[in-house]
Amino acid sequence: MSQIFGDFRQDLPESEQCLMISFSPCSVPLQQRWCNNGLSADFVANYLATFFPCNKDDPNSLKRQAHLKSTVSYIANELLENATKFHDENTTASIQLGTYLIQNLVILLATNCSSIRVANQLELVIEKLINSEPEELYIQHLEMLAEDENYLGSGLGFLTIIHDYFAKIGWKIEPLPSEVNLVRVTTMVQVRV
Repeated sequence: MSQIFGDFRQDLPESEQCLMISFSPCSVPLQQRWCNNGLSADFVANYLATFFPCNKDDPNSLKRQAHLKSTVSYIANELLENATKFHDENTTASIQLGTYLIQNLVILLATNCSSIRVANQLELVIEKLINSEPEELYIQHLEMLAEDENYLGSGLGFLTIIHDYFAKIGWKIEPLPSEVNLVRVTTMVQVRV
């Protein structure tokens, strides 16, 4: 049975601008995939920026496009890093990154397959994110990072997306009928540009 957490839209229109990219987890080693995440995030950001053309006579249009690129690049990279890091290496299912543009709303999705154990850990992070004040939780994570530079800050990327980009975030976790111990995890970020 599928579970929905946070702000996850299931009603995405098929007629809107959409870009989907799939990454084969078996094609290259993890370290190389990790390096490609930034390139892929920048590609998505540059692609979306074409829908917001610059007018050289309007400095606000240049600023808006630069803001869009940096926002989308950061969020897409964060989503891809999580999808790559938590993708179960025993499956041949692809990691997917998708983006929708609905007027001034950008929706970014990352989908990967994780073990049930990893999904249960994610649910604990989600619960903390949903039931806490984002500002307080963000400061706590930054303080932990200042005290211990090796602190990984479970959920810090999600918090940064919420705090710095005023984005809505949601998750869908659904069983895979063909895989008993795996689930499909889709993380969705919605941000106004």
